[in-house]
Amino acid sequence: MSRVRVESFTLSLDGFGAGPDQDLQNPLGVGGGALHGWLMPTQTVQQKLFGQPSGETGIDDDFAARGFRNVGAWILGRNMFGPVRGPWPDESWRGWWGEKPVYQVPVFVLTHHARAPLVMEGGTTFYFVTEGPEVALARAREAAQGQDVRVGGGVQVIQQYLRLRLIDEMHIAISPVLLGRGERLFEGLDLPALGYACTQHQTSARATHIVLSKQ
Repeated sequence: MSRVRVESFTLSLDGFGAGPDQDLQNPLGVGGGALHGWLMPTQTVQQKLFGQPSGETGIDDDFAARGFRNVGAWILGRNMFGPVRGPWPDESWRGWWGEKPVYQVPVFVLTHHARAPLVMEGGTTFYFVTEGPEVALARAREAAQGQDVRVGGGVQVIQQYLRLRLIDEMHIAISPVLLGRGERLFEGLDLPALGYACTQHQTSARATHIVLSKQ
């Protein structure tokens, strides 16, 4: 069976996976953009997001690149798709990523409000799932056709899948920044009791990389 993975999810030194007050100018909340100082310069991100042939290689890029290997579908929370809250006023919001998102596979968005599938360029289709995380995962597994499912976040979505013990492996990057406020990823979670242990750790100049695996 395909694995369920979290990849390249970054935490601040004080444990926040996003800053407060997300809006159009602050997709990761106020101050949240600083979390990804390790990720944005990598060759993987420069090529996939910006179409640039340049970018840094090394430890950070190795972890960024592994996050796209053998991924056949993604799961995102509503807030990761965009800042629109409540019932969809219309279908004008099409994501943060332009008409050709980086995913290039089916993406299942957890939401309380139904919306028709959104077909984008490059192979990405967003499906809006109102039946909860387990249904979203079942649909993502089917779409992935034997490849892995990547849970992209945000914090509350990862917490749901951790509590259900449905995440097999999770790569966390700890960035040397302090946010002070926002959403704490491990708030209220007892990871050892849920069966998770640290199975890898490696440090670069910009981040400490941790892999947690379900035992």
